[in-house]
Amino acid sequence: MKFTANSPEEYIAQLPKERKEVFIKIRDTINKNIPSGFEECINYGMIGYVVPKSVYPAGYHADPRLPLPFANIASQKNFIALYHMGIYSDPDMLKWFQTEYAQHCKYKLDMGKSCIRFKRMDDIPFDLIAKLMGKMTPKDWINRYESSLK
Repeated sequence: MKFTANSPEEYIAQLPKERKEVFIKIRDTINKNIPSGFEECINYGMIGYVVPKSVYPAGYHADPRLPLPFANIASQKNFIALYHMGIYSDPDMLKWFQTEYAQHCKYKLDMGKSCIRFKRMDDIPFDLIAKLMGKMTPKDWINRYESSLK
C-alpha cells in the first residue's frame, strides 16, 4: 500500500478501516514511550520517528538533506510493519527483543533486519513495543549510528 500524506494524521486517514484502530494504538504506544528528542513526521512514505536536523545537523548519510531516521510504522499490503533501527544495529537489543517477543505473543515472530511484521491484529505486543521504544535515546542512536559509519 502506498500512501500520499504530508502528516501522520493524513496517513492514518487513508488506512483501511480494519487496520485503523490497531495502527492508531501502535502509534500511541510509540508516542507515549519514545524518549524525548525524536520527532514524528512522514518519512519514506510512512510515519517516521527521526532525530531532527536541529539536533543532528549532519542528517542521514545517504541523503544529508534528510533527518536521521530511527523508526517507522507503515500499513503494508498484508501486515503492519514496525521498522526499528536499534534492533537492526544492536545485536543485544535484537536478542532481547526476540526472547521477549516469544513471551508476549502466541505466534512466531515474523521479522526482517529492522522490520517487525504484524499480520495478526489480535496478537500485537503493545507492552513490548512500549519497552522497545524506550530503550534508545536520540543520543544513544546518534552514537551507534556514527560508530557504524567508521
